[in-house]
Amino acid sequence: MQNNDWSRREFLVSIPCVVAGMTALAHGEAGATGQGVAVKWSAGTELPRLKVPANATDCHHHIYDTRFPYDPKAMLKPGDATVADYRLLQKRLGTTRNIIVQPSTYAVDNRCLVDSLKQFGKSARGVAVVNTSVTDAELKELDAAGVRGIRFNLAQGGGTTWEMIDPLGKRIAPLGWHIQIQADGAGILAHKEILNRVPCQIVFDHLGHIPEPEGVTSPVFGMISDILHKGKGWVKLSGFYYETKVGPPTYADSVAVASGYVKEAPERLVWGSDWPHPLQKADEKPDDALLLDLLTKVVPSETTLNRILVTNPSKLYGF
Repeated sequence: MQNNDWSRREFLVSIPCVVAGMTALAHGEAGATGQGVAVKWSAGTELPRLKVPANATDCHHHIYDTRFPYDPKAMLKPGDATVADYRLLQKRLGTTRNIIVQPSTYAVDNRCLVDSLKQFGKSARGVAVVNTSVTDAELKELDAAGVRGIRFNLAQGGGTTWEMIDPLGKRIAPLGWHIQIQADGAGILAHKEILNRVPCQIVFDHLGHIPEPEGVTSPVFGMISDILHKGKGWVKLSGFYYETKVGPPTYADSVAVASGYVKEAPERLVWGSDWPHPLQKADEKPDDALLLDLLTKVVPSETTLNRILVTNPSKLYGF
C-alpha cells in the first residue's frame, strides 16, 4: 500500500529508472539540493527529475489576464496567470513549446488568447472557443494567429453545447483544425454518435475523465480507445488529479489509466500541465514537477517519451 504521507523526494527516489536519460536531473545539482523555480499557482519549487527532450511541448495550459474582462456569467474567475508567470513554469519544467487553451472564464471572447499567442510567438499554438455565430473571416483570423482547434467545455460552461459540435466541426474541418472535448465520462459516452461522425480530429482533455475506480475497464475508456485506433482521436495525459481516488503523490489510479492509453495508442497521445490548475483551490495546487515526473511511471521508453512530448504535438498542432 502506498503511503500518502511520503515526501515528494522520497516518492521520486522510489521511481524505477526506465531509461537513465529520462530520470536524470533536468538541471544538474539544483534539483538534488531542492532548489528550483517558484511558480505562481504551482506547489513546490523543486525541479523535475525527468529531463525532457528538445522541443518538449506542454499541450494544455491557460492564460488569465485581467487586462481582458472575464465573462460575467463565468463560473471560474481566478487571479492573473500571465504569459510571464507561465514562462517561469517553462523554466522549471524545461519545456519550450506550448498550447494555450481558451478557458471557460472568457467564454467566446478570444482576445486574451490571441494576445498571448503574439507574446509567445512561433513556439505556441492555441485552442479557441467559438459558437455557431462565428464568421468565416473570424476563423481565418484565429488561424493566422496560431489557433489549431476549438474547445467545447461541456463541464464548466463557457458558451458551447453538444449541439454545436456537428455544425462547427464541418466548418473547421477545411482549416485542418480539431475539436477538443472537456466533459465528464458519462457525457462523452452518451454522445458517442456525435463524436464518431464529426468530420475532424477529436482531442479529449484530461485522460478523457475516465471514471474511477473503473479505470481501464470503464466503457468510456473503451470508447475513447476505439476512436484512437480509428486514427480520429487524441488524448491529453493531463489532469491526473481530476478523477483520482488515490491522490498525490502517486495518483496510482490515474497513472494506470494513462499507462493503458500508452499501451493502446502511444502515437495518439500528448502531455499537458493544466497550469494554473483553475479547478484546484488556491491552497491545493499540485506540484507541477511531480506531475511531469509521473511520466516515468507511464512511459515505457525514451522513444515513446519523445513521441508524446515532441513528435505527436508537432503533428497535431503543426509545429
